[in-house]
Amino acid sequence: MTDDLDYQNNPLHGVSLKQLVTEIAQHYGFKILYAYLNINCFANNPSVESAVKFLKKTDWAREKVEAFYLYQFKSLPRASNEQFELPPRDRIVPADQKPGLPAELSLEDGERLREKRAQKAALYDRAAAAPRAGAGRRASNTAGAPAADPADPWAKWRK
Repeated sequence: MTDDLDYQNNPLHGVSLKQLVTEIAQHYGFKILYAYLNINCFANNPSVESAVKFLKKTDWAREKVEAFYLYQFKSLPRASNEQFELPPRDRIVPADQKPGLPAELSLEDGERLREKRAQKAALYDRAAAAPRAGAGRRASNTAGAPAADPADPWAKWRK
């Protein structure tokens, strides 16, 4: 029964998805939500109704928005590793942690964060592609002529 009491300390307890999206959209606006969360429902034809419709269908996006609500809008400290593995609605917030004032976020900071994420993703993509660059290639029979890659039907036409 103590888990139920601890669970009720979670700011998401009893808050509908529509209410949650309405609160954060009124406070931050859709541009800042898109800049920080990078979810297209906040950029393309943004409205509370369309965002809720998308978030109800998409678990990863809903969990991302709920985590934003907990840790940015309600300013809770980061969850423990065990709790962080759970979806935000299932996390147990210790009784000594109380929601605070919403974090001050700016569009400029959000854009910098998006750029940083894009750079990190590009580095990850390059690192993932590097081991595959030589994979599947056969040794060349003639000097200077590249070997045909069986995965690429146009490889023999390239010089």
